[in-house]
Amino acid sequence: MRVTGRTSRLGPDQYGWVIVAALSVTETVTWGIVYYGFPVFLRSMEQDLGASRVAVTGALSVGLGVSALAALPVGRWIDRHGARGLMTAGSCLATVLTFAWGRVETLPALYAVWFLMGLAMAATLYEPAFAVVVSWFPRGRDRALLTVTLAAGLASTIFMPIEAWLLSWVGWRSALTVLTVVLGVITIPMHAGLLRRAPAGPAHPSGSSGSTAPARGMTLGAARRTAVFWVLSAAFFVSNFATAALSTHLIPYLVGRGYTPTIAATVIGWMGAMQLAGRIVFVPISARLGARVMVAAVFVAQALGIGQLPLLGLIGTLLPFILLQGAANGMATLARATSLAEIFGARHYGTIAGAVALAANGARAIGPVGASLLWVGLGSYPAVFWVLAVSLVLAALAVLIAGVRVTSRQ
Repeated sequence: MRVTGRTSRLGPDQYGWVIVAALSVTETVTWGIVYYGFPVFLRSMEQDLGASRVAVTGALSVGLGVSALAALPVGRWIDRHGARGLMTAGSCLATVLTFAWGRVETLPALYAVWFLMGLAMAATLYEPAFAVVVSWFPRGRDRALLTVTLAAGLASTIFMPIEAWLLSWVGWRSALTVLTVVLGVITIPMHAGLLRRAPAGPAHPSGSSGSTAPARGMTLGAARRTAVFWVLSAAFFVSNFATAALSTHLIPYLVGRGYTPTIAATVIGWMGAMQLAGRIVFVPISARLGARVMVAAVFVAQALGIGQLPLLGLIGTLLPFILLQGAANGMATLARATSLAEIFGARHYGTIAGAVALAANGARAIGPVGASLLWVGLGSYPAVFWVLAVSLVLAALAVLIAGVRVTSRQ
């Protein structure tokens, strides 16, 4: 797909929103097929491969770990060369690997596919997409990032029912063949044909005129010499670790408390719905508080949500937990993108975001097993939840303190 005709004549202000529209579609499709397809097909993969659930889910953890390690070089590439070639290649690789995924016959083959899928995810999911949006929107980026995450937030809602229907109709292997076609037909031409580098003088789609000056921002080397860089890296590690731990261990905890598995699963589903609500209110709240204070507020909200679980017997209802934890989790994705852009600038955003994602996305990979080890060591889920809640509060305080110190030097 070549950018011709009316699309090629759009000004920078308008074309930034073409980028947002394209990424809204491709992020939704990629998340829906590559990431959310795995749990839908998990049981069938166990049966066909004759492997345990731990062994099969280990392949996903490997992919997420590789994705985290690849985040920094991906960010550097985007800063230097733009995202068009990289995200197109990532979509091509994801398409080939999705087809191969449906044909694995052994556990080592599944691990090999998902090792490479980690590279594809690093080149196609939120980090590169956010880097593109930040480069096009030096102002008003909150609305642009919100649009992408609201659309992608519907990935599980759209694709998991479709995948479950395909699974029951044609089986998991043929379902992945169908999904391969959908993934390739939608994401490859949109990345190849619509993604462009932002002009040298960034546009201001929020309404003000563009400048001829290049985008400002710290290099990764300069960012690493600030306390706030390391604090944010550690804080988002804690946040993602807590989220991953909760998503894996909430159902066993609730079932142990006497809830049915259906109700426990419904709780997770409603938390997902509340993520969208959280993202909608993020922009006006962040505009008042500032990105750094907003990050701390999100961590505190996550801590308050998790802290309700050990007190469930006293509270008597899961509704406050669903509302607070779901909304906070939804805000956390936007908080990372906007805070890094505001604190460190847009010029080297991809590289800095990739460095922070090394910790944040690594936590997503080790969170489930890490929480299991905490559960064994501490002896109960309430103790694990208290540790996570206290860690999030400490992370929030560290962000505020480190942020004040950096601000005072500028």
